[in-house]
Amino acid sequence: MSTKQAVTVVGLGPMGQAMARAFLDAGHAVTVWNRTASRADDLVAGGAVLAPSIEAAVKANDLVILSLTDYEAMYKVLEPATGALAGRVIVNLSSDTPEKTRAGASWIAGHGGIHITGGVTVPPSGIGSSESYTFYSGPREAFDRHRATLETLTSTDFRGEEPGLAALMYQIGMVMFWTSMLSYWQAVALADANGIKAEDILPHANATMAAMPNFIEFYTKRIDAGDHSGDVDRLAMGMASVEHVLHTNADAGVDTALPAMVVELFRRGMNAGHEADSFSSLVELLKKK
Repeated sequence: MSTKQAVTVVGLGPMGQAMARAFLDAGHAVTVWNRTASRADDLVAGGAVLAPSIEAAVKANDLVILSLTDYEAMYKVLEPATGALAGRVIVNLSSDTPEKTRAGASWIAGHGGIHITGGVTVPPSGIGSSESYTFYSGPREAFDRHRATLETLTSTDFRGEEPGLAALMYQIGMVMFWTSMLSYWQAVALADANGIKAEDILPHANATMAAMPNFIEFYTKRIDAGDHSGDVDRLAMGMASVEHVLHTNADAGVDTALPAMVVELFRRGMNAGHEADSFSSLVELLKKK
């Protein structure tokens, strides 16, 4: 008989299925529940137990993993099982805003449960790898108690007891991910308009992205020091460059919404008197007033 902790997984979309499978592969007893029960068929064939109700799923184990769309889905799913939440540790790996996460943690606590927030930084294919990581925040004692089990999924990065911290770190990553990928789609569209395939620009795209950590590290130290001096780059020079990007896309007949937004942000910086400063000065325009 396995000595590993038993766990319940609620929500069997691609991410929830990957998590349940990782627990099974590591020798954990796994109870699963999903509104569409047929999604559990393969997992049940692999040894999981399908709970007949959400209440039964929560009652089955002390540790309950939620893999849902957002916190609204959490309320809808758990409302019929509020009487079973007392004493349970609910690790919510659903995505949402820090504010909604804090409200959700308070709701769980109000029903006697313990809420741990998680922000998974990888797609389902990254589950089960120690090279992947997940941000966590919430009661430290509960996290430490279940850390070894959670590390079946990914490595763990505990950020503190305030419940919104893990969600905040996750959303910081998403800000960078979605915007970076949009820049790549824009590059692909520009290449395509000129008869060039995505495969043809792949080495150049990879080299461009691979250089980004150097820029991030360089500017991070300056930003934290409040140093936007134009000794390395100047916003006025950057303004000319982003206008060239905009005009190149326009000349090719490609949608210009994204490059036009970049030009507008640079223009705001110029109008604010930062033309001789580094383009890192744009962060001051973006900060909370």
